[in-house]
Amino acid sequence: MSQPVRAPIDSGADSVPLIAHRARAASRELPKLLLKQRNDVLLAAAKAIEENAKRILEANAADCRAAEPAVKSGKMSAAMFARLRVKESGVAQMAAQIREVARMDDPLGRRLAATELDKGLVLHRESCPIGVIGVIFESRPDVVPQLASLALKSGNAVILKGGSEAAHTNEALVSIWRECLKRFPAVPLDSISLLQSRAAVLELLAMDHDVDLIIPRGSYELVRFIMEHSHIPVLGHGEGICHVYVDRAADLRKAVEIAYDAKVQYPAVCNAAETLLVDEAIARKFLPKAIAKLKEAEVEIRGCEKTMALLPKAGIVPATEQDWRTEYGDLILSIKVVSGVDEAIEHINRYGSHHTDAIVTEDSEAAKKFLNEVDSAGVFHNASTRFADGFRYGFGAEVGISTNKLHARGPMGLDGLTTYKYKLYGSGQTVAPYAKGAKKFKHRRLK
Repeated sequence: MSQPVRAPIDSGADSVPLIAHRARAASRELPKLLLKQRNDVLLAAAKAIEENAKRILEANAADCRAAEPAVKSGKMSAAMFARLRVKESGVAQMAAQIREVARMDDPLGRRLAATELDKGLVLHRESCPIGVIGVIFESRPDVVPQLASLALKSGNAVILKGGSEAAHTNEALVSIWRECLKRFPAVPLDSISLLQSRAAVLELLAMDHDVDLIIPRGSYELVRFIMEHSHIPVLGHGEGICHVYVDRAADLRKAVEIAYDAKVQYPAVCNAAETLLVDEAIARKFLPKAIAKLKEAEVEIRGCEKTMALLPKAGIVPATEQDWRTEYGDLILSIKVVSGVDEAIEHINRYGSHHTDAIVTEDSEAAKKFLNEVDSAGVFHNASTRFADGFRYGFGAEVGISTNKLHARGPMGLDGLTTYKYKLYGSGQTVAPYAKGAKKFKHRRLK
């Protein structure tokens, strides 16, 4: 396969402050675009992604070749390499997600609430863009079209900084997107920019006048670093330590399939299960079936003392305290036998990352208790943790998954990239008559 030509990106040679300033200017223009204009761009971008599939795949092949020595030496994990690789099906998925975003309702200008303060004085709360969003991510090039489509649809400008391991692929994708934008004069080219160097990250984190939100997507270390080095609000999650709890009232067939899917279907992502909790009342029946199936997929099992005692010849590695706190991102699963739903909830709230956790049970009261008391962004009943995804939730694509409790939580789609403003429509009113008691507010909620 030939070495790809790296298409230049206009913003690449500019200083970070200039890129941020231009992004701010672009963010003022984007909300003025009609819904049809935004959707037309998205549909054109999806087509451009498909038409440039060979270019994308060649760029990605170059990145993968460059990463192979790091994988062999252990400097890059197999999980990160898996996230780096783009296949033909992945390019098709990128285009499909962009089209799904285009099909969605307009997130801007939605009336969220209306209150009649007094006759002729009405207060509206309406959705609007956040402004300029900086996204710092590792390994996964599919972040580029997801973020670009969601940002454009929601009227936000986006500044991207990917990892060096995906430099060719990211550059190809952003170049294709910007080339597409040139066909639409009303859409600012600087609505999407790509930063090239590691040093640019620290500069971006200091741009609190022009950047409204930072979204990190990557390792725990990356997220913590960003949170500690910026005054800009940061929205994201540091780890994906997800659990599946198999209750004593579980359908064991369902439980085996859910546990297997949550771990094996794609172990490198943040919504894959890392710990399996099993009620002691059904552990003797369930664990041999579950572990046998997991072993077929070459999953390494790290078990508590009770797990090892039940299956002494299953080749289980003794679990340590650190295992309960570890996001493996690989075919490794820790298993703990618990006394029941209360201990399962306590374990998850203590060791989990507040990402996504699931209970398998036919007992509706146990399910209700679990869903109410587990403090996570996603709590599932009889379903794999792998469903925690913006596309699967019907958001079109995903900005990321937030374990924060303010503004956005869980998979973030279009709504996560909007905020709101208050619009007050009056007819000459002043505050003085209300302050003196001559007039009183009605505060009547309107439909």
